[in-house]
Amino acid sequence: MTGTRRILVLGGSGFIGRQLCARAGGLGVRLSVATRRAVNARAVQHLPWVDPVELDVHDERQLAAALAGHEAVVNLVAILHGDAAAFEHVHVTLVDKLIRACRSNGVSRVVHVSALGAGASAPSLYQRSKARGESLLADSGLDVSVLRPSVVFGDGDQFLNLFARLQAVLPVMPLAGAGTRFQPVWVDDVAQALVALLQPHAPGAPALPDVLETCGPDVYALRDLVRLAGRLSGHPRPVFDLPAPLARLQAWFMEVMPGPTLMSRDNLASLTVDNVATPGAPGLEALGIAPASLLSIAPLYLSSERGDPALAQRRSAGRD
Repeated sequence: MTGTRRILVLGGSGFIGRQLCARAGGLGVRLSVATRRAVNARAVQHLPWVDPVELDVHDERQLAAALAGHEAVVNLVAILHGDAAAFEHVHVTLVDKLIRACRSNGVSRVVHVSALGAGASAPSLYQRSKARGESLLADSGLDVSVLRPSVVFGDGDQFLNLFARLQAVLPVMPLAGAGTRFQPVWVDDVAQALVALLQPHAPGAPALPDVLETCGPDVYALRDLVRLAGRLSGHPRPVFDLPAPLARLQAWFMEVMPGPTLMSRDNLASLTVDNVATPGAPGLEALGIAPASLLSIAPLYLSSERGDPALAQRRSAGRD
């Protein structure tokens, strides 16, 4: 392939995708960002190296056509809520279509974002479907790198920001899975890892791990993350651990109530196991990335004093 390198990004207008697009300027490539409607890519279309491409990624013919002329693809498409069929459609069937589209176009490089805790015997449908997608890629014969992030935080996240918003309106926080441990990772560090994995592999350089568990440096119980979100946003509320029967009732109610799903019974199932790095597993450090701590970043976007330029400075320094 000659000329400018081209990389197709599926899910490039989402939370992680937006940061990947912002950081990709130094790669010297053009990113084709797949989107069902061009307006959905407005957050990244101003970047001179980004080309929004309208397509339905679940249409295999459109997907294969979009891959033509590209040397690599990044798959960020995922859902957190749904039934077994929805998870299968997004996390497994799409991956299968992507593999065939890559083969038909001679695209060998795939960078895939999965999830920490993915496994065939994991407690949730979400985690098991993620594992099936990984398994398809592992058996594909393609050059695949998989990232497994813990919960991802950052400006605009739907994690700490959600708990901050809830505490702004609720007098107390009844919390399911309060003791579950997480190892939150900054979205910019995940994006930096994706950029590193898309760099041309230098001859003689050590081979990269096939799977990297992308986590931050610190482990927190869920209750402590909720308290932190409340304190930093100026709305601290008492946090009460829900016993299992009430936790199941809360998850069912939040699943069926009108509006966006904030929690589901499948989410609750995932909270029965900790979401932390496997001891000795390759992580961000294998890519030369020192992960930022949550306490160094979260106050800069959760605080009511959001004019602090430190977050922008951290991002700028990370791109240099």
